Amino acid sequence: MDWFIDIFTQQTFVQATLVLALICAVGLALGQIKIGGISLGVTFVFFVGIIAGHIGLQVNPDMLNMIQNFGLILFIYALGVQVGPGFFSSFKQGGIKLNLLALILLVAGSAMALIFHWTTGIPLGDMMGLLSGAVTNTPMLGAAQQALLQIEPDNIEGANNMAMACAVGYPFGLIGMILCVILLRKIISRKVSKKQENSSDNTFVAEYQVSNPAIFGKTIKEIRKNADCHFVISRIWKNDKLIIPTSETIIEENEHLLVISGKSDVERVKTLFGHKEDVDWNKKEIDWNAIDSQLASRKILVTKPELNGVKLGSLRLRNSYGINITRVNRAGIDLLPSRSLRLQLGDKLTIVGESRALENVSTILGNQAKELNNPNLFGIFIGIVLGVILGSIPFAFPGMSMPVRLGIAGGPIIVGLLMGAFGPRMHISIYMSRSANLMLRQLGLTIYLAGLGLSAGAGFFETVFTSEGLRWVIISIALAVIPVLLTAFVAARFFKTDYADNIGMLCGAMANPFALDFADPNGEGEDPAVAYATVYPASIFLRVISVQLIMLIF
Repeated sequence: MDWFIDIFTQQTFVQATLVLALICAVGLALGQIKIGGISLGVTFVFFVGIIAGHIGLQVNPDMLNMIQNFGLILFIYALGVQVGPGFFSSFKQGGIKLNLLALILLVAGSAMALIFHWTTGIPLGDMMGLLSGAVTNTPMLGAAQQALLQIEPDNIEGANNMAMACAVGYPFGLIGMILCVILLRKIISRKVSKKQENSSDNTFVAEYQVSNPAIFGKTIKEIRKNADCHFVISRIWKNDKLIIPTSETIIEENEHLLVISGKSDVERVKTLFGHKEDVDWNKKEIDWNAIDSQLASRKILVTKPELNGVKLGSLRLRNSYGINITRVNRAGIDLLPSRSLRLQLGDKLTIVGESRALENVSTILGNQAKELNNPNLFGIFIGIVLGVILGSIPFAFPGMSMPVRLGIAGGPIIVGLLMGAFGPRMHISIYMSRSANLMLRQLGLTIYLAGLGLSAGAGFFETVFTSEGLRWVIISIALAVIPVLLTAFVAARFFKTDYADNIGMLCGAMANPFALDFADPNGEGEDPAVAYATVYPASIFLRVISVQLIMLIF
């Protein structure tokens, strides 16, 4: 049995692999246990790693550092790619207000942490660890550790103390946010609006009878040119016959149009065309193929690599094949098609036309789902390379003794965001199914948390169960609760944000999806989740960057 003991105690590559894999497996298994309807999920790996370090399990520090950092890079780059497509669009319309409020929460929490640092004498590294735990943001912890090691390359103990502080603050951040949500649900006027907008479909289908004299006898191209809204005319009932229009189709009085527009543009479309019929064309059970026997509606996938980043208008599908593209579904979100819309691999186009024309268009676009099963590894690895290089570039600022580097947390997330948002325009295929992206993120995060917990485990309990540890607990609770309640008050009082958007914004800014379950326990609306998704990408990015700046400046 000596060989069995040796593979867990002798510091070799095999031993490092076994120990980390065992920590991950045990942590993931325990993470499925729910207490009061809440489970820690992958975060339990962190605490199992701490226990493993506490009982004396150790691996080669260089191996541990390499595996842990690669896990962080993999997680944060995949996260950037996932949220990239919606990152910049989240600042439009109401997203600006919600992201501004999330920024207020970030500034308030950071300012409180600095005040506690100056008044209590707790080292800045430990305080940033407590803040990372209080806002349940492990990428932020990784960025803080990298900044500390950039300033003091040999301060491994300081980085480990930072991880211990995060471990102390994390459960209080998790529970504190849930308590805040429950409290706010009691004191904030609860007007949960069932908005038409939701996170998966921002389009609206309606039937209009043309009654606006200003458009009688004009082509669709002319009408669209002068319109102040974006729309797609899917079908026209012309002379008792259902047709698919082209840009040259002339609109006449009393014709019936089936129009797809953004939900926010419905009133403008109604003003443009005239009377809106009462027929509900947005029901999921509508059989579009039964509307007319000669026309069919099909969903066709874009799977040809050469179409990645190509503008939809350049394909001239409507004029060449007599079809109409009514929707473009991208990553579960329905978009209105336009000539300037750039296609991405994995886009699912809803197309109306004759069966033969649909077959021809299907051949052009690919429509081979199995092609999407092949992983685009080039986009992953070239993104990681560019991210690490960007994170290593020194940026000199006047008045600072050391240059600022984005590090292995900041660089990859910026490149990931840019790849997700603009990769197709450069014809770089970054398509990953949701499950593939989730797999990469979970794998990277699990490895990172296992290494993080293992390195922080030695001396953890000896530190926590002291007067210093008690002080950490009190500060963690304050950092988790006070900025949240303060921002909630500002949002409700001065920004007139309703309950749902307020709670969703707070949960997104604190990277705490668990609390969403307590925001709307009766399932009265999806608005909290929409607000969460609106602020989460920018909040993750700003947390990672801000903590590095704090470490380097202060």
